[in-house]
Amino acid sequence: MSEVAIQGSEGGNRRSRWRFIVPLIWLAALLMLAVGMTTLEPLFRLLEPDLRQVIYVRESFLVLLGQHVLMVAVAALLATCVGVGAAVAVTRAAGRDFMPMVAQLASIGQTFPPVAVLALAVPVLGFGAVPVIVALVLYGLLPIVRNTLAGLQGVSAEVLEAARGMGMTPRQVLLQVELPLAAPVILAGIRTSVTINVATAALGATVGASNLGDPIISGIVNGNTPYIIQGAVMIGLLALAVDSLFERLQPRVPGQASDGQAANG
Repeated sequence: MSEVAIQGSEGGNRRSRWRFIVPLIWLAALLMLAVGMTTLEPLFRLLEPDLRQVIYVRESFLVLLGQHVLMVAVAALLATCVGVGAAVAVTRAAGRDFMPMVAQLASIGQTFPPVAVLALAVPVLGFGAVPVIVALVLYGLLPIVRNTLAGLQGVSAEVLEAARGMGMTPRQVLLQVELPLAAPVILAGIRTSVTINVATAALGATVGASNLGDPIISGIVNGNTPYIIQGAVMIGLLALAVDSLFERLQPRVPGQASDGQAANG
């Protein structure tokens, strides 16, 4: 192996070891804030010196964070299963006629404001996390469906023909060729969906779903600016941690060479 190749390999290994440092930094900042919010009371007291209480204490921020993450994760899993499944179904020969309808239905999910979805879902599903998850699934479908359709339709016809020529079944072509090649585009859609829903989930506090939206809603109702800032900063840090994690997990677009390969070339 040439010296240039060895150096390129070592550089790639170092980058691989440090690739998650940014999301870990955001996560560490988030957890430190969740655990040590009370230590910042003097700072928040400068904003509202006349308020009796400037730190939200009705529930632990660590508990609120866990509940927030759980809601977003469940909604993301459901939206991914439904969105990817629907997009795969309408790109097959038997379901191609339904492609416009599926794309339009996914778009409708984002045309309804999440607050309206919650208002319609609460009388049927009751208060709590369930209507919030329903709203997040509907709101998160569009980027997943669109990106999955774009990724699958972007697979070269020559590649598909070569796979069939090798004797692959339609199922093998989908699982071993189409989905792996479309994975970068699909994951980009999931990343967009999840990042948007991290912020959208805060509305769940209006229907009794306890999460990081609690201090924000409480701050708005009681005119307590520090409460609003605390919830908003926590949600912002969570969104940054999630987005940077997806950025590190996202596979390279097919044909995109790594730095080490570029150096070798």
